[in-house]
Amino acid sequence: MKSRRCTLFLLVVTVSISPLSRDSPSAELKRSEPLVIDGKADLTISGLEIANPKGNGITIRNSKRIRIENCKIGPCKGEAVNVYACEGITVSKNRFESVSTGVYALNSRHIEVARNRCLNVQGPFPRGQLAQFDKVTGEGNRIIDNLALNILGESNPEDVINIYKSSGMLDDPIQVIGNKIRGGGPSDSGGGIMTGDSGGAYIVVKDNIQVDPGQYGIAIAGGHHIQILDNKVFGKRQPFTNVGIYVWNQSKAPSHDHTVKGNRVMWFNKGGIENPCWDAKNCGTVSGWDDNEWHADLDDNLLPTELLGSPSQGH
Repeated sequence: MKSRRCTLFLLVVTVSISPLSRDSPSAELKRSEPLVIDGKADLTISGLEIANPKGNGITIRNSKRIRIENCKIGPCKGEAVNVYACEGITVSKNRFESVSTGVYALNSRHIEVARNRCLNVQGPFPRGQLAQFDKVTGEGNRIIDNLALNILGESNPEDVINIYKSSGMLDDPIQVIGNKIRGGGPSDSGGGIMTGDSGGAYIVVKDNIQVDPGQYGIAIAGGHHIQILDNKVFGKRQPFTNVGIYVWNQSKAPSHDHTVKGNRVMWFNKGGIENPCWDAKNCGTVSGWDDNEWHADLDDNLLPTELLGSPSQGH
């Protein structure tokens, strides 16, 4: 991980405005320099507009119980919000535009990314996500009810949501629930929601809706006790499309105890052939595999083209 200066530009900003509505103009926000929060606790950052052509919008390190809400962040060369060695970080009701990644959380606990809007992540690989959990562990980890739109030719996404070497708990798994994703590619490896990347455990991916998210829709690439439940996935034929949902252990550790159930998928590969699912048979028996609708009557009307509203609109 690259070292970053730890200067604290602003400790806390409280702006007395009501939560941003869908039609709130950016004029209601207060322009701010990029922020670095290091070794702090119990702060709320709200109502700011931040851009950074050289790095991250907000960097949070070694901190607890920090809230980032109702902000517009981007364009940024780095992440909108970068979290390292933290606990109890909530990133909610923000808008990210033209950032490397929306939220990147590393070596942290109790991270919640909720109800944000993200337009045109820029990568490059290994960045390029709405949100990535990297060695995020324990209880209270959530990626829920976010909207992500990547316009082909204007963005460079990898996995829109990526869960890398991260584990929840048996009674409180990492939750990736209720997100809406439209657009991905042209990466030949990236897609919608990646779980079990290089390992991990106790993850639930449920009630997400995806339209044309990239090379794949939802993936289990390793780990154990991962559940893919009740999602809707559509992918039209594109030069990079492959498969709707797959289970394929690509790590060295054994992978087992997965459930894929109640999903509805219609997916076309780059050859124009329906290819909704693939089980590589190296994760043991996948529970619920036959209880999915693999050739569902779905199309790209699952999500509106203008998923986020106009670029000038808030959350």
